[in-house]
Amino acid sequence: MSVASAATASSESGRTAPRVSPGLAVGLTCVLMLTVIYFFGDQDQALITQAVVSGLLLGGVYALISVGLTLIFGVLGIVNFAQGAMLTMAMYIVYALSTTGLPVYAATIVAVPLMFVFGMIVQSTLLTKLTISGSHEGPLLVTLGLSLLIVNVLLMIFGGRPLSVEVPVEGTVSIFGSVASWPRVLAFIGAAIVAVALKLVLERTPLGLSIRAVASNSEGAKLVGVDVGRVYAFTFGIGAACVAVAGGLMTPFTSLTPSVGEQFTILAFVIVVLGGLGSVIGAVVGGLVIGLVQTVGAIYLPGTGSLILVFAVFILVLFLRPEGLYGVRR
Repeated sequence: MSVASAATASSESGRTAPRVSPGLAVGLTCVLMLTVIYFFGDQDQALITQAVVSGLLLGGVYALISVGLTLIFGVLGIVNFAQGAMLTMAMYIVYALSTTGLPVYAATIVAVPLMFVFGMIVQSTLLTKLTISGSHEGPLLVTLGLSLLIVNVLLMIFGGRPLSVEVPVEGTVSIFGSVASWPRVLAFIGAAIVAVALKLVLERTPLGLSIRAVASNSEGAKLVGVDVGRVYAFTFGIGAACVAVAGGLMTPFTSLTPSVGEQFTILAFVIVVLGGLGSVIGAVVGGLVIGLVQTVGAIYLPGTGSLILVFAVFILVLFLRPEGLYGVRR
């Protein structure tokens, strides 16, 4: 369900005929394909199980990166090209805090409000007027310029040499016979908690009601007393906070360079479009699907070859459902 349609979906659901949920259809399709690969493929079954578990863990982090991107688009109508750079910025904040002796996960908790404030300042100072005016090119250029600025500032401060943090939790855990490192498991758990918390905020708090109202009709929301500019700033701040959580959770198993976020930017856009622009649930489902496709596909197409399957799935879904899995046909 998209943010924009959340306010009216409950009333419409009573008038429309029941239909199969896109998430259920995608889930059944994934289970069917994995069953075929598992029992009829020519690969070792333990290897496939390992790929499935790794894909779900990876997809959870992808989903968290994409949730912020789709939330910003759903409310502000902005395609945030700086999302990957903001992810990198959050990871370097966590790295810098960890060098002072602060544990990585505690540093992540500190980084979240910092990125939230950064997002609010960016929206309030650079984007609000362009958003209200309805400009499409302006926000694109501003966020693209912001991305370049962040990357180059990080390059100037930290240099281009890969950096890493001390892994806070050593060891592995067995999941259905496969092995997963604790940092990746904790990243998935953290991503799931944040996704649920964001959903509750959007559906059960006055701020969430204001965000949904502005996403549905900003002029109407303004007429009933909603401070649209404030909601825009909070929404961009929440999007930045989401990537801060994702960056902090990824830092223990990711090598830091100023351009590390770029590889996630393209995948985040694929996931957001696949799930449906503006749909938080779609971003979660899309993230899990892309994670599975990437890791299971890597069994047959090692290296970057699995990205071919990712984009093949992306094109197939858009061919069958151009608005995305949970998108609204305009």
